[in-house]
Parts: sequence; C-alpha cells; structure tokens
Amino acid sequence: MGKFHRRPALRIAAVVFALGLAAAACSDDTTTTTSSGGTSGGGGSSGEPKKIALLLPETKTARYETQDKPLFEAKVAEICSECEVLYSNADQDAAKQQSQAEAALTNGANVLVLDPVDSASAAAIVTKAKQQNVPVISYDRLIKDADIAAYISFDNEQVGKLQATALVEKLEADGKGSGTIVMINGSPTDNNATLFKKGAHSVIDESDLTVGAEYDTPDWSPDKAQSEMDQATTQLGKDGFVGVYAANDGTAGGAISSMKGGNVVPIPPVTGQDAEIAGIQRILSGEQYMTVYKAVKPEAEGAAIMAVALARGEQLPSDLVKDKVNNNTKDVPSVILVPVAVTKDNVKSTVIADGFWTADQICTDAYKTACEEAGIS
Repeated sequence: MGKFHRRPALRIAAVVFALGLAAAACSDDTTTTTSSGGTSGGGGSSGEPKKIALLLPETKTARYETQDKPLFEAKVAEICSECEVLYSNADQDAAKQQSQAEAALTNGANVLVLDPVDSASAAAIVTKAKQQNVPVISYDRLIKDADIAAYISFDNEQVGKLQATALVEKLEADGKGSGTIVMINGSPTDNNATLFKKGAHSVIDESDLTVGAEYDTPDWSPDKAQSEMDQATTQLGKDGFVGVYAANDGTAGGAISSMKGGNVVPIPPVTGQDAEIAGIQRILSGEQYMTVYKAVKPEAEGAAIMAVALARGEQLPSDLVKDKVNNNTKDVPSVILVPVAVTKDNVKSTVIADGFWTADQICTDAYKTACEEAGIS
C-alpha cells in the first residue's frame, strides 16, 4: 500500500487537475449535453447516442444519493452531449442490483459503472456485460474475480488505518491506551469493509488495546450497529470499554444511540467514515471523535470521465488512470484517491473548504454553538 501514501492535499489537487485535462480531452466545442435529466450545458458530441448505467448499492449511506449520483450525472452532462445516464439504486439487495444491471443492458447501456452490493456476486454481472461487449467500471468497491475494465476508489486499507490510528492516539492521550474497545465493522459482503477492517486491525493489534467485542454489521445498518453495541455493553458492562471503532458514520450513529440509551457516561471516543452531515455534527458536539473524509467529487467525476471514454470506444485517459489494482483476475487500471482523517480541529479546512458541505448545512440551530466554538460560521 506504500505507493498510495502521498500527501492528501497534493494528491487530491493532482486528481482535480487530471480531471480537468481528461474532461477537456473528452469534449469539443458543441454546447448541448444530455444526461438522465436532459440537462443542457457545455459538453461535446462524438456521434451516436450513448447510454451509461450508474448502479449504486444502497441509500443508508447518505453520500450515494446526495453526492455520488448528482456529481456523476453533472459531469457526464458537462462533457458528453450524446450521453444518457441510466440510474438505479439497489437498496442493499444483490438480486435487485443484478436485475437492474440486466435491465440496463437490455436498454442498450454502453458501459456499466457498478458499485456492488455484494462484491462476489457482482462478478456475474460483469460476465453478463462482457458477453454483450459492455465494459464495467468498478466504482468505490472492488469487484473481485471478474474482468472489469477499470476501478476507481480510495486507499481503503488506509481508511481503516486512519480510523484506528486516530482512536489509539486519542486513547493514549487520555491515559486509556491499554483499555478494551468495541469494533463495529461494515458489511461482510462489501470488499471495502474487509479492507477497512484489515487496515484497522493492523494498527489496533500492534497497540496495547484489547478488542473485547467485535461485529460485522449486515447491510451497514445503523439499527443493527445499535443492537451490536447493546450486546457489547451487556457483555462488557457500561464501564468495560474505553472506545468504539465504528467503520462508518452510520454505524457510529447506531453505536452512539445505543450508548446514550444505555446511560454510558461519558460516551467514549467513536470513529466513523464518509463525513456525513450527521457525523460532522456529532463530531462538533463531542459525541463522535472522528470521521474519514473521502472527496467524492473527484471520485464521481473521474468515474464519469472514464465511462464516457469507454462508451465512445476510446482508451482510458492516461493522465487520470495511473494505478493498478489486482482483483484476482487481472491488474485493473485504477484511480486510487487519498482519504483524510477529520476531527473537530480540521472540519473547517477539509469538508467545508472543499465545498463538500457548507457551514449553513452543518450549523443548524442545534449546532450553532458547537460551530462557533470550532470557528465555523
């Protein structure tokens, strides 16, 4: 994983610059563009109409509907006047996602951008698409054991390392570096969750912390995470743990709700991921310690640029696609982005500075005081 450990600001800036170059390469002077919503803008045309299927996995993680989908669609509309986006969300149902993929192929999709519900069963979708000469881009989660055309995501082991490092360092600073923690991991069907867990354990297992209870959370469900935390509290006792590793902000929210309902006082440091508004608000109010910010804009826009190129029968843009990741079938041309740890101290300089969320979106009436204390207005 060492080749991905670059300074985040420089790497994200480089990707944004590359996105601009790649977009320019995909465009000409035509000024009309069509997406799934028929938006007009400044994209280019390259002949016959093209259909790009965007297949996202679920809605429980807020980013997919609020960030990935609109950013992807907007970029396609910007650079490809002849492209239409066929959008589907599987609501965490692998069979439903397979049906959606088959429907997209039946409707003439020229390329699939697939974020799989189940990384293993998604290989069948890739096989079906290949039979129709339709390339598949593995989006955010790696599809293993399949002949995918490209992959774009973040350094997902590094996500787990960032979470665990933040938790270990916080507990050590609080004089609790040899205590017991609870681990609430992500969905066992999500390859990313496996990578987050691997990265986290690589740090935690080398520390003086003890994992007293550990769970894999089906469907990334906050409700199930809440039940898991209930079980952990019953098993370990209200004072029997000093921190909680939660794999994303949804599971963090479930764990925190459990602890609040179970009168765990004070709530110990809790990790998270995705920089959801609720997660950022909990960080500012002191209920959650940290999250991991993954800049969705370069991920969604990069996927759009690659999808347009493949839909047009062009090569992947070399100024954007610079990495390789092996998925047990091949070394897949990849874009690997750098995640960033976020605590109360750097909310303003990360998610707000990047425009991921605005201060107004975060600083609702209930959080105005917490925002002011963090220098956010």
